[in-house]
Amino acid sequence: MKLKLIRPIAISLSPNTDFDDFAEALKTILDFRHLYKGPYLLKLTDCFRNYLKVKDVYFFNSGRSALYCLLKAFGVGKDDEVIIQGFTCMAVPDPIIWLGAKPVYADIDRSLNIDPRSIEQAVSKKTRAIIVQHTFGLPAQIAKIKKIAQKFNLVLIEDCAHALGTVTNGIPIGKFGDAAFFSFGRDKIISSVFGGSAILNRTGLKYKSNLEGIYKKLTDVDNKWLISQILHPLAFFFILPLYNLYLGKLLLHLLIKFRILTKPVDQVELSGRKPKGFPARFPNALARLALLQLKKLKQMNKRRLEISSIYFKYLDRLNSISLPVADRKVIYLRYNIMTCERDNLYRFFRRHNILLGRWYSNVIDPLGVDFARINYRPGSLPRCESIAKTSLNLPTYPYLTDKQVYKIVELLKKYESSRNQ
Repeated sequence: MKLKLIRPIAISLSPNTDFDDFAEALKTILDFRHLYKGPYLLKLTDCFRNYLKVKDVYFFNSGRSALYCLLKAFGVGKDDEVIIQGFTCMAVPDPIIWLGAKPVYADIDRSLNIDPRSIEQAVSKKTRAIIVQHTFGLPAQIAKIKKIAQKFNLVLIEDCAHALGTVTNGIPIGKFGDAAFFSFGRDKIISSVFGGSAILNRTGLKYKSNLEGIYKKLTDVDNKWLISQILHPLAFFFILPLYNLYLGKLLLHLLIKFRILTKPVDQVELSGRKPKGFPARFPNALARLALLQLKKLKQMNKRRLEISSIYFKYLDRLNSISLPVADRKVIYLRYNIMTCERDNLYRFFRRHNILLGRWYSNVIDPLGVDFARINYRPGSLPRCESIAKTSLNLPTYPYLTDKQVYKIVELLKKYESSRNQ
């Protein structure tokens, strides 16, 4: 009988961690001789190549490190401009700023992805690249955007941090652009707590040579930082069952306060600065955790599809919320609803010990980002800002039970009923 963790309904609390991940982390930390070098990175590379049918795969300590190195390999540098969408997190504009380039923000369409019309309006003589984010797993209008990139001779990079496993027109997301990057953060499709990868699709030795040269110069991650990431699934093995009893909240607070665990975003990143140790190579220890998750990708994504199908079936008649664009082939990392009563609804669920998600409740999340430092002018993207004020994420993580999913559905119905009385 397979052991499973008892967990609260909480979208951001290490949602991918199960008992086997805890066991793998324990074996990893005991195998201290192979924290940096070992067989798991090679195995992960082979699995990733086979899954995406690509030759050139590189692994980094984070998705934003992967993006930084891709941009650098394509020659993006001082005073260049890179077009991105405004409904995003600081992990996208920051690597652009680290290179001395300038992020230029475009508005979004109904799918919450970058609007091709807004891209054309943002192109200038200084534009070098477009980064296309597939928000929450929903594909952007990638065919149209690719034509724009070709028209203006721009580099096209796909942000697949939310979209590992999503397919559009029979082609996996990540295979349309000149390059793509993925994230293995603690609440992404697969998780090694921190980590990311980059793939090259554009043929030609120049860019491959550039990226390999950049990669070879990277250093290993700090030992203390690495241990902290391996401890994350171990800590959550105890935090999750105790979270609604307050003891779990206290334990998490203390572990972060005493820097035994790290936050997903460093404080310096809110003002566009590069955190110490970024970018760096992906260590063997975290590759071991990612490999286990990648082997479970098919079954985890199948479960995400089942959960999103339940939401679509039972929530479509509610007047208080708007549902995301429906696509049976989309792996919804988070099922994003929109409601004018976002904050009230979030608090309502908290009273029932359920933590919903708030990506992205701020234009360029999280709260506290220095807009001036990342070149964003408040009021410039009305649709992005409007969506940010109304977005709320329902969980789709694979260890959510049917009973928990139906509880969320019933609470949404209960909330709407209370409004109508």
